[in-house]
Amino acid sequence: MFSFRKPLALMCVSLALLGSASASAAHVYGEQLEGFSYPYPLHHFSFASQQQQLSMGYMDVPAEKSANGQTVVLLHGKNFCGATWDSTIKALSQQGYRVIAPDQIGFCSSTKPANYQYTFQQLAQNTHELLQSLGVEDATIVGHSTGGMLAVRYALMYPQQTHKLVLVNPIGLEDWKAKGAPWRSVDQWYQRELKLNAAGIKKYELSTYYVGKWKPEYDQWVDMLAGLNSGPGHQRVAWNSALIYDMIFTQPVYYELKDIKVPTTLMIGTADTTAIGSDIAPPAVKAKLGHYNVLGKQAAQLIPGAHLIEFPGMGHAPQMEDPAHFNQQLLNDLSRS
Repeated sequence: MFSFRKPLALMCVSLALLGSASASAAHVYGEQLEGFSYPYPLHHFSFASQQQQLSMGYMDVPAEKSANGQTVVLLHGKNFCGATWDSTIKALSQQGYRVIAPDQIGFCSSTKPANYQYTFQQLAQNTHELLQSLGVEDATIVGHSTGGMLAVRYALMYPQQTHKLVLVNPIGLEDWKAKGAPWRSVDQWYQRELKLNAAGIKKYELSTYYVGKWKPEYDQWVDMLAGLNSGPGHQRVAWNSALIYDMIFTQPVYYELKDIKVPTTLMIGTADTTAIGSDIAPPAVKAKLGHYNVLGKQAAQLIPGAHLIEFPGMGHAPQMEDPAHFNQQLLNDLSRS
């Protein structure tokens, strides 16, 4: 069974509710992003984890043309959802790939538990159980941003089920804490996330993700996040976000890049500056963080046999900044392997 949700076009709320009286209005979405329109039918995988029943939203898109028998799994980032892979899903499907794009627990269309011990191992296991339920025993795992950290963990845990690993501007190519970025408590993260609004999201993404260049098509993704955070599940969404940030900051995969045993490609927008904790780091520490023009090359040396594809001058999300170019590079790389 699946649910295909239609936008709640008339449901708008002033972002003053989120502490920004001057911000423009945005849609309001439910705790599991109810009301937001996914580009393909949205299914839900129900399973038990940590003594509770959970629901994991996902899209399972068949090949549009002659199926090539290969499956690609797309793992979203922290401020993204499976839906943000829209153009990549279409490009892969048109070339014969089956594409699965899940929303991880705590994100987007999936359950926001009141209590959950977030680890990348747990999220990798959840993803593996989803793929097993769909009869997928071997897949190319593509991870973007935080999804890149998860993809690394998945490949380390399930190398026999990982045909290939593709990391798109993954965070975790450095250990921010070890470099001096300050630690936040979960409670501090929670208070920060409660204040999230459309104006703040756009400001951060403009400077960090898109190198100061905004396109109108990015607005829908700001609306997606702001609407989720301003909806009836506001506090639950913020709490899960806080727990997830703590996981990201305290569970580096950087030290295990050398242990990856599967064919790996890094796809790096070189102008990316994403670094967790850099917003509160002292200037001298902040200056050392988030240099993807360097981090991509370093990671390619650490991962055995890794192939590096760079997108000069692009930011954190090359698949959204220049979809046509990114998708062609991805398809070329998949055919290369």
